[in-house]
Amino acid sequence: MTRTTLPADAPLREIDLPDTDRPLREDVNRLGALVGEILAEQVGPDFLDEVEALRVAAIRRREDGAGLDALAGRLHDVPLDRAEALVRAFATYFQAVNLAERVHRIRRRRDYERSGASPQPGSLLQVMAALREEGVTLDEMLALATRLRIEPVFTAHPTEAVRRALLEKEQDIVRVLVEDLDRTLTPPERRAGLGRMRTALTAGWQTAETAPHKPSVADEFEHVSFYLSDVLYKVAPVFQEAFADALATTWGEAARGRVPQVLAFGSWVGGDMDGNPNVGADTIAATLAGQRAQVLEAYRRDLRHLAALLTQSLSRVEVDARVLERLASYRRLLPKAAARIKARYDDTPYRVLLLLMAARLTATADDRTQGYPSAEDFVHDLELIETSLCANRGEHAGVFTLRRVLRRARTFGFHLAALDLRQDSAVHDAALAALLGDAEWAARPVEARVERLHAVVAAPPAAAQPGEAAATLDVFRTVAESRRRYGAAAFGPYIVSMSRSAADALAVLALARIAGCVEEEQVPLDVAPLFETVDDLDAAPAVMRALFADPVYRAHLDARGGRQVVMLGYSDSAKDGGIVASRWALQRTQVELTAVAQDAGVRIEFFHGRGGSASRGGGKTERAVIAAPRGSVDGVLRLTEQGEVIHRKYGIRAIALRNLEQATGAVLRATLRPRPADAREAGWKAIAAELARDARACYRDLVYDTAGFPDYFQAATPIDVIQRLRIGSRPSKRGGSGGVQSLRAIPWVFAWSQNRAGLTGWYGVGHALERAIARHGIDALAEMAQDWAFFGTLLDDVEMVLAKSDLGIFERYSLLAGDLHDGFFPRIGEEFRRTRDGILAIKRSEEILAGDRRLRESIRLRNPYVDPISLLQVDLLARWRAQDRPEDGELFEALVATVNGIAAGVQNTG
Repeated sequence: MTRTTLPADAPLREIDLPDTDRPLREDVNRLGALVGEILAEQVGPDFLDEVEALRVAAIRRREDGAGLDALAGRLHDVPLDRAEALVRAFATYFQAVNLAERVHRIRRRRDYERSGASPQPGSLLQVMAALREEGVTLDEMLALATRLRIEPVFTAHPTEAVRRALLEKEQDIVRVLVEDLDRTLTPPERRAGLGRMRTALTAGWQTAETAPHKPSVADEFEHVSFYLSDVLYKVAPVFQEAFADALATTWGEAARGRVPQVLAFGSWVGGDMDGNPNVGADTIAATLAGQRAQVLEAYRRDLRHLAALLTQSLSRVEVDARVLERLASYRRLLPKAAARIKARYDDTPYRVLLLLMAARLTATADDRTQGYPSAEDFVHDLELIETSLCANRGEHAGVFTLRRVLRRARTFGFHLAALDLRQDSAVHDAALAALLGDAEWAARPVEARVERLHAVVAAPPAAAQPGEAAATLDVFRTVAESRRRYGAAAFGPYIVSMSRSAADALAVLALARIAGCVEEEQVPLDVAPLFETVDDLDAAPAVMRALFADPVYRAHLDARGGRQVVMLGYSDSAKDGGIVASRWALQRTQVELTAVAQDAGVRIEFFHGRGGSASRGGGKTERAVIAAPRGSVDGVLRLTEQGEVIHRKYGIRAIALRNLEQATGAVLRATLRPRPADAREAGWKAIAAELARDARACYRDLVYDTAGFPDYFQAATPIDVIQRLRIGSRPSKRGGSGGVQSLRAIPWVFAWSQNRAGLTGWYGVGHALERAIARHGIDALAEMAQDWAFFGTLLDDVEMVLAKSDLGIFERYSLLAGDLHDGFFPRIGEEFRRTRDGILAIKRSEEILAGDRRLRESIRLRNPYVDPISLLQVDLLARWRAQDRPEDGELFEALVATVNGIAAGVQNTG
């Protein structure tokens, strides 16, 4: 083992790292030293000394058990300009740590691949080899491949939105670190790389983290499109190649050519209308147009590159007659573009055809008649060239590069990502009330509404365009027009929030028909009920059973191929009942809905509405997939990716590839060889139900039933700052009278992570574990954690939140609540200790995260930089509130900086 300290050595207990992690230490130290030099240059040597003194004080507080007073005293009443600079300095330090850790993941992957001893755990090669050992045949694998689909869905996230300019600078730093992964650069090359990193970091320091105005939906689109068009566009064909390599290595070279189209991508940006008045028909149209423009431009770049590569001359090789025929037809179709091509290219038919294909893409973007009718026509052109090359000794003369473009075209089409639509069922009810002239519509019994909706679907009334329905009908008209323009792949499901009955799904069909959104006598949309609260999850099987039995809905479902998407909400269920009740309700609902669908002869696909924090379903995707109920995965993984999770998982190409491989491998395992049935599970499920009941009661007693808690929450968290942030287009509240009930789940969780309590990820767990241990004994709970993936994953996720929580710092926030502090802080602290002790006892561990050294030391690496920002936030909050919370000026901007800094340091925040 080697020993390392944090960057810019300080007196502290050393962190144990294995020898394989020595390059990580070197990168952290190199970047840390560079950040120090930049701070001295940009602000001054005295400022750097101040930062170092604070960092050392933070380290001593944690490593030597010193109190917070010394550190907090240094940060009391700091001038505002100095406060913001300090926050940015610490945030820049752990940005460097984040990047070094991510690049080290790339290094570890390369080390596995170089060693040749065994494939990296979780890689496609490792998973397929293990499946073959368990008896999976190639035919079995390929049968699954026909329906295998991994579909991350990117959403706007009101707790994180790094400016694109800063993302691009981050990429520059990553490129330098990757170039020197193996430490083979010459000294001049390393100096040049250091200069590039210095430029990126310095320019980043001089750029504000957030824009001066609240982002529009168009800004959110630009943010998400960075990951889609700059990262995943490059990664998708590499993933397909990795899949092909794993197939060929495991089952023989003949399997290579039978690679399925596995990846798809979705987005909510521009289509998520739920609670966001800024989203509607206009943003749907603008987003689809923007996505198409981006992907067509990417294809044009690729085609120009291919044209420079595929310069085969007719005098040297033969070319398939169909390619020559297509070339001749394109010369006639695009005479102006053909005339611009140099005459000396006439003997290079691939090159000329590719240039004309690029011209046809331009015509597509301009909506001219010469454009491609569909992405399939573009794919067919690429396939023609591929076939010709392979038939004429071109396998090693450009086929590899061509296939990368072909795989992108099959993945991204002309739409880039499928746009999901989401709306609250109450909005549909309001529109129907206006259209049907029935002010009491929403209050009528479900049976009465279902009967009336059947009649509307059969014979839609002429829409009179009443005000309350106009915006909703415009959405469906835009869908109809956009499908004609962009194709069916442009849209994902239509998600109905707050689904509570069969009438909520039928309402979508009725409104679509009234608006004329019909193709071949059917509504061309998958309707996906979203079940969010614990009670709604409990009711979901009855709702779906009624829907499957409904003749009108069943006819719609049959026209959609007998496939039903159901979205499961992790956020509101956890806000409603706490993490244990939420996870158990989600687990049980998946079991019951899978059975309901099988009985009805329907193929159900679950869409997981996960967030970044553990209480909103965050955590390691592959573990969550393996922990899912048997039969519920069935070859499909569709899940939301949000905010800092997108940045962490998809900000770097190699990391994005690794995450996609791990997710796919988990789906393969869970579908082809799920864990065998265990006779003990019946008993475990009974204990889980008890845990959920007790944890929910404890959680709700604090959050919903204790007088004064809403006021305490407002005072002991920076929720009043979060609600004023300019980092999301959607309001932080759903509406209503205020308090916890009306607050959206994301700011609710975000607020508790900002004050370092992490309460939403563990409160109630200790109470439930204590009772379960008393009833069933510690050995029974330890056996559950060891042998039942569901329970083991739940405890791991709670343990991670505990590790990132800090009750000492949280106490400083709690003191802001005045007299309420004495009533709530001891109670919260007691439950924290109960939860920690229960998990340690069940895992038979002496410290939190004893089984995950990398995560434990990663948290320790960041703490000296996060702690001062937290204490600064407490001090600034007190000043801001004393001034009646002004929403502009230096004080508020300094507070915003602390919010961004803590989020980046803690991670898994919202």
